[in-house]
Amino acid sequence: MSKGPGLYSDIGKKARDLLFRDYNTDQKFTLTTYSPTGVAITTSSTNKGEILVGDINTQLKHKNVTTDIKVDTDSNLFTTITVNEAAPGLKAILSFRVPEQRSGKAEIQYLHDYAGISASVGLTANPIVNLSGVIGTNVTALGSDLSYDSKTGEVTKFNGGVTVTKDDLVASLILNEKGDLLNASYYHVVNPLTKTAVGAEVAHRLSTKENTLTLGTQHALDPLTTVKARFNNFGKANALIQHEWRPRSFFTISGEVDTKAIEKSAKVGIALALKP
Repeated sequence: MSKGPGLYSDIGKKARDLLFRDYNTDQKFTLTTYSPTGVAITTSSTNKGEILVGDINTQLKHKNVTTDIKVDTDSNLFTTITVNEAAPGLKAILSFRVPEQRSGKAEIQYLHDYAGISASVGLTANPIVNLSGVIGTNVTALGSDLSYDSKTGEVTKFNGGVTVTKDDLVASLILNEKGDLLNASYYHVVNPLTKTAVGAEVAHRLSTKENTLTLGTQHALDPLTTVKARFNNFGKANALIQHEWRPRSFFTISGEVDTKAIEKSAKVGIALALKP
């Protein structure tokens, strides 16, 4: 296990990745190429029904500075500049979008053996300030995440979470949406050799008493092929198979069916990611 509790966003991440990552009902294609100087250019397109969206991302690295420049089909320009190890354990991030003038944001992340802190502020006259922190170890950690809108003087977000990691098991409890949504998640590695794992998440909304239960599992058929499946209490079933047909290049087929409305057409998604 890695040292330290990580950042607040790491609480419950393993269960979320198992239950929701790589599932797709669209057609997505991603191609990454590298220039002789090390510049990475990634082209991505997604077909969502009759709508085709795409973007081109250029990544430049110089020493400990990484610059990402992305242009999408709506002519938006996204720029992110990341300085890794600006000081021991410290990362600085500057991001903005053109033509959106209020999108600028500066962020710092600090990782320590017993703490993880992330702070960001919007680059506007009345910015939104976000602060999250985690204290503990790589076994037990407790954290919170809050946002403050200086224009209205209100706390717009206040979340809290706790996670416990023991060998091949991770359990997390997160309170979101100012105490209205309670998420409990569980992740367990059954067999490390075949990457077999199971996970579950229960979301309980206190205001409406509504519960959402999602169960999932994954298993490696061979070192290059992984299958995943999930099911929730509303009758939605999903499955996928992902094959790494060459290093860092993946072909994924996923599907979704509503078991309470079998007569409806099932949704099928295909994703192809190519890297040299």
